[in-house]
Amino acid sequence: MIRRINLSTLKDVANLAHCHPATVSRALNNVSYVHPETKARIMAAVAELNYHPDIIARSLKKGKRHTIGVVVPNVHLTIFDDIAQSVDSEARKAGYSILFCHTNDNPNVEKECLDRLRSGFVDGLIIASTGRNMSLIRDIHAQGLAVVQIIRKQDETLSSIVSDYAGGSYDAVKYLYNKGCREIALINGPSYGRYANRPYRTRHEGYKRAVKELGLKEICAFSDGIINNFESGYKCAEKLLNENPKLDAIMTSVDIYGMAALKILRERKIKVPEQIRVVSLTGFSIGNFLEKSLTSFELPAKEIGQQAARLIINEIEAPADAKPGVQHLTFPISLSERESS
Repeated sequence: MIRRINLSTLKDVANLAHCHPATVSRALNNVSYVHPETKARIMAAVAELNYHPDIIARSLKKGKRHTIGVVVPNVHLTIFDDIAQSVDSEARKAGYSILFCHTNDNPNVEKECLDRLRSGFVDGLIIASTGRNMSLIRDIHAQGLAVVQIIRKQDETLSSIVSDYAGGSYDAVKYLYNKGCREIALINGPSYGRYANRPYRTRHEGYKRAVKELGLKEICAFSDGIINNFESGYKCAEKLLNENPKLDAIMTSVDIYGMAALKILRERKIKVPEQIRVVSLTGFSIGNFLEKSLTSFELPAKEIGQQAARLIINEIEAPADAKPGVQHLTFPISLSERESS
């Protein structure tokens, strides 16, 4: 049997694809972003020239690692803790392991995580993205890795699982109004600008719609950073209390802001819920274990995690010519009434 020897070089591929050899190397090694059209030309040239470097051989193993990357801002005192545990539990049932990456909502850290994960470590990604690396994420998906967005739908071309954020904030205003509140404030993450993301923006929209219908005034405070932390929530609550002496309700976009609000109210000896009611719009399990349990409009974290794991595994295991279409799922938000309201 005579074996055909492949003598094609990286430079031959670059010449045929009309690009620089360094671009070919980046595309084949997945170490940085290459435009999808350029990458398509490179892969076509690779096939035509029968070029088989080691990286191509390694890529044949992809899809057999039974590992899923989960990229989230943070799991400490956030709903992502509950979601991550649910993803892990559901994935293990199907024989998959999980690699977690925490970005702290820093797009540079997120990019580092994505570049590492795409290079053969995982079969797919479940991600709550900052929204600032979407070209890279689309490229990863075009490369053949399954991608599912959770909590934040940043791109319509990629499957996503979210909740009805606008409906939740709208219902929260109506709930507080029916409790007798007339000065209802919202502590929110950045709704617009560099660090904005859809959940913050849509919560703000739902809040504005409700207060307008009820003839109330808008009272809002927005964190000025990319990270949801206790300090940001505390500063926002402090600002609201200083500027609105008749305030009788505080809605917070996330539980950590709600915890901060409860702390400053306790420090100022303002009774909850007798004087001010506090409600979180992203409730998760910890809300029930605080010193003053936190009323919340809760996202179904367990169901979101389970469904994300199922979607990603279905896409990973589907034949190349029968991949499932893009799916966008929206889960309802439910009220858990506790001591703070």
